[in-house]
Amino acid sequence: MKREIIVVTAAYGQQQVNALGGQSALIPIIAAAGADGIEIRRELFCQPSPLPLDSLRQQIAQAGLHCWYSVPEALFDAQGALNAQLDQLIAEAEQLNAVGLKFSLGHYRPGSDCHALVNRLQRTSVKLVVENDQTACGRLQAMAAWCHHQGEQPLTSALTFDMGNWLWVGDDPLQAAAQLAHQVHYIHVKAAIPHQQHWRAVPLDEADNLWRDTLQHLPAHVPCGIEFPLQGDDLVAVTRHYVELLRQEQPQ
Repeated sequence: MKREIIVVTAAYGQQQVNALGGQSALIPIIAAAGADGIEIRRELFCQPSPLPLDSLRQQIAQAGLHCWYSVPEALFDAQGALNAQLDQLIAEAEQLNAVGLKFSLGHYRPGSDCHALVNRLQRTSVKLVVENDQTACGRLQAMAAWCHHQGEQPLTSALTFDMGNWLWVGDDPLQAAAQLAHQVHYIHVKAAIPHQQHWRAVPLDEADNLWRDTLQHLPAHVPCGIEFPLQGDDLVAVTRHYVELLRQEQPQ
């Protein structure tokens, strides 16, 4: 079975997205490159309101793509409470006909009552996935605690595994894969190199094999999202190159 490849609109960079006229302009590019889906980013909408969700849904469906929806929000706020906008954000994902809705974890506290979250997720077909971000809340210890304490509630424990973000917080992607692979429902493929005492995301061809080694330790049946820079004069060709490269990466 071939890998399902999703292209994250943020991979093209906000400046490029704006220059093209918004995320809708990327749909034909991503479809022509042979990808299976697109990840729409809420923070990249050119207009804050109203969001063009109905139009995007129609264009994505016409292109034959699946949709994922990413919001720049934490699932739990600084006080450990569930995101107050959860219902609205799920409704937006439903309007897009999205397969999944991606949050960062935020300030989850082990033992928090998640019944409200479970109850809400039982009323939607959208899969909620929590990503390790580039903050302390996205460190392996925090993500492992979330998975451990929510392990009996599979609705709440699905992860987006961003293989590059572990580097930003000082964790080992391979160790994270070993601990969390059984909870991973979506993978963000991201390579990075050291840059000014930090890290910088780079195309896979410019990186070492850490991304490839990490991918080998993650489930082969879950979608892979391209979230490293996609740049060049021919965006279809550049995107197709990496779509095909990832499809060729079969588990050993």
